Amino acid sequence: MQRRSFLAATSAAAAAFAAPSVMAQGAGKLTPVKFTLDFRINGQTAPFFLAHAKGYYRDEGLDVTIDTGAGSVASITRIASGVYQMGLGDISSLVEFNAQNPGTPMVQAVYQYYNRAPFVIIGRKDRGVTGDFRSLQGKNVAAAAVESTRRAWPMVARKQGMRNDAFLWQTTDFSARDNVMVRGDVDAATYFHDSAISLFARMKPEELSVLKYADAGVNLYGNAILASSNLIAQNPKVVAAFLRATNRAIVETFANPAPSIAAMRQREPILDEKIELERWGVTAQYVGAADTRAHGLGDIRKLTLEQQVDEVAEVFALKVKPPADAIFNTSMLPSRNERMISKA
Repeated sequence: MQRRSFLAATSAAAAAFAAPSVMAQGAGKLTPVKFTLDFRINGQTAPFFLAHAKGYYRDEGLDVTIDTGAGSVASITRIASGVYQMGLGDISSLVEFNAQNPGTPMVQAVYQYYNRAPFVIIGRKDRGVTGDFRSLQGKNVAAAAVESTRRAWPMVARKQGMRNDAFLWQTTDFSARDNVMVRGDVDAATYFHDSAISLFARMKPEELSVLKYADAGVNLYGNAILASSNLIAQNPKVVAAFLRATNRAIVETFANPAPSIAAMRQREPILDEKIELERWGVTAQYVGAADTRAHGLGDIRKLTLEQQVDEVAEVFALKVKPPADAIFNTSMLPSRNERMISKA
């Protein structure tokens, strides 16, 4: 969709949604913030529910609503439309969205959640899938129709000297991936590494090969906290307040994840505490990746982001390459000291 027509369809909704927030803050009341996850509720995003349950958002003057999502692209379009003010979405998807809607960005990243994208392909060893990406050649690989791990595959293929069509994609709904893997309907499937905990509960880890995109030399930032440009321009203090509360909860979750999992289960009681603790253990490897030991949670290295923009632009054949500053706005991050986590 062209940017002009998109804006024409959404600017009224965005303005109507933004205005009450400014007025509410000025009146000393809690400012409403609608936040969309990228997917369903589980241990991957447990810190957000800790911040909500412990009143960290309220302490910052915010009335935050957290809703489930339908993928990164949906998160970005929800925010751009003005239906949501903030959300969680993939940086590469944001690069593509901003390239397709050039000019002043409608959505920007404001806090890097996954310091490295947890993209993996998990294969069955009994089907000949090893730790080498080349072992996927000629296989059947399950993936949802539109999801970040699948779309980033050409980046791995280039690094590995493989063809983009080295294997056959089997389009499968997210909820069916574990089933087709367990039944052996496919040889492998794409996952966020932490999303595969449910698969590990049904198949022995020694039966599976986990091929990490990062190990192939694909150095990507993953899901970030996103905010609408309207909110950033009109009420940056609201964004900063949301980030302070969320960062506080993330740091606490690194120190002790159990309360965050308990808070998450208040929202989704059906979830298994042990499984979600294990899931957070994998998530933490990507949220607190090596870079965060130097610059703290939430921040980025501009050169790394610029290289990601270059790669996304080339692989996705983007006609416009958005500048890194249009993708990520670091001005509302909490202080570096607040964003540091102790080494394990």
